[in-house]
Amino acid sequence: MNVASWVWAATLVGLIGMLAVDLLIIGRRPHEPSIRESTIWVSIYVTMAVLFGLGIYLTSGAEYAGQFAAGWLTEYSLSVDNLFVFVIIMSRFMVPREYQQKVLLIGIVLALVMRGAFIAAGAALVNEFVWVFYIFGVFLLYTAVRLFRHGEDDPTDFKENALVRWSRKVLPISKDYDRSRVTTRNSAGRLIFTPLLIVMIAIGTTDLIFALDSIPAIFGLTQEPYLVFTANVFALMGLRQLYFLLGGLLDRLIYLSIGLAMVLGFIGVKLVMEALHGNNVPFINGGQPLTGVPEIPIWLSLTVIVSTLAVTTILSLMSSRRQRRLSARAAGASPPSSADQSSADVPISR
Repeated sequence: MNVASWVWAATLVGLIGMLAVDLLIIGRRPHEPSIRESTIWVSIYVTMAVLFGLGIYLTSGAEYAGQFAAGWLTEYSLSVDNLFVFVIIMSRFMVPREYQQKVLLIGIVLALVMRGAFIAAGAALVNEFVWVFYIFGVFLLYTAVRLFRHGEDDPTDFKENALVRWSRKVLPISKDYDRSRVTTRNSAGRLIFTPLLIVMIAIGTTDLIFALDSIPAIFGLTQEPYLVFTANVFALMGLRQLYFLLGGLLDRLIYLSIGLAMVLGFIGVKLVMEALHGNNVPFINGGQPLTGVPEIPIWLSLTVIVSTLAVTTILSLMSSRRQRRLSARAAGASPPSSADQSSADVPISR
């Protein structure tokens, strides 16, 4: 896939323009977006991704369009899983809802920068060393096992990393937030940081961990740097609005981690198979490619990704609905406590 320099330039200009719009909205009026506002923005970004995929189809063919679609869906799903951690961090640090937009936007910008760096490094490695697919594949299989186990753990079990703990000890931090500012002045007039800086550090380090997971995943679906980059961009754009749109729905997607584990495991196997197909590692088959290893076509990858995510989402919502009904039924059928019974026997004074 040959991408002209002006296409890269136009893409970057468009990205900067979208970020500028977000910055202007937040800078002008920090607030908690309504459901209507969030729905409109999420719909705009999803429509833009679909139109971009259609443009890839018209200009470069169905193969590359399928690679973009599979990569975007995978990265978008990983981004939704990332929102779980964002929700926990916001709750842990008690960030006011009207200021969470700024934190999310900065987190998205950091994620774009880090993923851009990883994409450039990954593309260079893939072009020079075929054996890197072995590393990517094994790493994704490890990530799949970790995600599967995470689905069985308590999702609220969040532990501060070393950088966050170090920042708490070293930096002068105020006890309270000062609107959406990162710095403020104490009673002595000294310039200090607000807790918002610690939240941003926590979000940034979380972005780094998710970037390490997501980049090998998309390289398992396409090795085109332009498609890898744009799929990540469209997966991250609108994440801020999606955070407020989903709201309480996030805790109902109880099987999302399991679905993502299956997807990443599938991509990990696909990467190992591609590495075997183009093998040049001396201690595997004498450094010769294994021509008998089948290649997984992109249409099959796309089918597996869509069906797995759809089934796990549907099962999650069905299970959550059933659990709520059972809880409501148990609460309605529970006998009154002794305290309630005794208070009911006491006459009301007039």
